[in-house]
Amino acid sequence: MVPLSEAMSTTPEGVWLSTGSLGHGLPYGIGLAIAQKRRSLGEKTFVIISDGECDEGTTWESALFAQQFNLNNLVLIIDRNRIQSLAGTEETLRLEPLLDKWKAFNWDACVVDGHNHLELEKSMQASYSPKVVIANTVKGKGVSFMEDSVAWHYKSPSDEELTEALNEIKGSKE
Repeated sequence: MVPLSEAMSTTPEGVWLSTGSLGHGLPYGIGLAIAQKRRSLGEKTFVIISDGECDEGTTWESALFAQQFNLNNLVLIIDRNRIQSLAGTEETLRLEPLLDKWKAFNWDACVVDGHNHLELEKSMQASYSPKVVIANTVKGKGVSFMEDSVAWHYKSPSDEELTEALNEIKGSKE
């Protein structure tokens, strides 16, 4: 096994790992936040998870742990696009009222427009406890045939679809 310091020296700054299995991101982030606090580094740990990960027990166990140990250097961002696997999140396993659940776990919780970078940045200011930002997003935003479609959760575009999607995105920025 490679020591974390060595792994970090060959990894782009700020991107330490990507967890493919649902439910592993927040527990790992908690470990980093604890280490930062113990070493008094004054740094924050940012974890991004999907709303589908809120179906996992490890996410809620981690929420309890982070609050109990006052990990106010931890910021969790939930991509709330309401799509997971092969259906919508509320069809798969109801999450609402998601904001109230995080508040009940004593997290500093808020909801923002996940497509608004200024709103996202403002939401991540200092906090008295672990912070969760529920970022409402639209999967495939800006691409007419992909937007808010469960089919594009796993599907890859053909060369023609990719060209069309890039042209739509480029056109929306002009």
